[in-house]
Amino acid sequence: MTFLKVLILLAIFGMASAYNPYQSSCPDVEKISKAITGYFVAKNPTFAPGLLRMVFHDCAVRGCDASVLLDPTPSNNATEKTAVPNLTLNGYEVVNAVKAELERRCPGVVSCADVLALTSRDAIVAINGPWWYIPLGRKDGRISLASEVVKFLPSPRANISTLKKSFADIGLSSKDLVVLSGAHTVGSGHCNIIQERLYNFTGKGDTDPNIEASYAKELKYRCPQKEGDLTTVAAMDPISPKVFNEKYFTVVSQRKGFFESDAALLDDNYTKSYLQFQVNSGGATFAKDFAESMTKLVKIGLGFEGEVRKTCGAIFLL
Repeated sequence: MTFLKVLILLAIFGMASAYNPYQSSCPDVEKISKAITGYFVAKNPTFAPGLLRMVFHDCAVRGCDASVLLDPTPSNNATEKTAVPNLTLNGYEVVNAVKAELERRCPGVVSCADVLALTSRDAIVAINGPWWYIPLGRKDGRISLASEVVKFLPSPRANISTLKKSFADIGLSSKDLVVLSGAHTVGSGHCNIIQERLYNFTGKGDTDPNIEASYAKELKYRCPQKEGDLTTVAAMDPISPKVFNEKYFTVVSQRKGFFESDAALLDDNYTKSYLQFQVNSGGATFAKDFAESMTKLVKIGLGFEGEVRKTCGAIFLL
């Protein structure tokens, strides 16, 4: 018996899970997700921020319907997966492993959308981050268009007005905006996204003046000027990039936010006030607030009509 199978069995015979619509049809869905996701994250902790980013990219476009997981086909060679912001998504193998085990135990029951929602949470819990409630029952969408990613996904280069509107358009508040930005406390950002910010901010070979000078120098060292580079990364939270905590807010308050969208949180009275509260209080409410905002996020599109795919990368044609 493999180590992975042992983990699954241990989880299944553990404490009873909370109520879910799969109570009769696939009662161990949450235990299976927790066991397999934890196994993958233990081997590669980057799956935790990767899956968190993936679920946001999914839910921000057409709701949480797993449309971000669909592979291109001859009839649609530009799915969401192929859009530039999604080329660096990380964690597909975790979703696929959980889905494969669920198909083995209860075929045709649990959607890929639910699997993505669960694995994103279980990955953060595996690195000692907060747990949040996930209402289950999503269906998988059949439509996935790269053009909609750029249209609906909030940009890391956006100003505060654009960010607030993007979040409001999907039913999230200014509080959700600043709270969910706190996800940048773990993981790395891709240097290609901040190239202009570091080397040509206004088109005159300059650096964004909103970046603290010593941090700008550090970022230039870690992110050398190189076009088309999708592999070079740097920590988004230089204080504690592997720990889920409130230090992201300290970083931003010091003008050391990695993205322009991070720095933009200082340009709004509410988001700046919330940010400063977390700094001053040592993150007194951050875990609770993050859990609440994530539950709101993963409810987007819950219950819409769709299908349950057999594999997460392809539409299930009956």
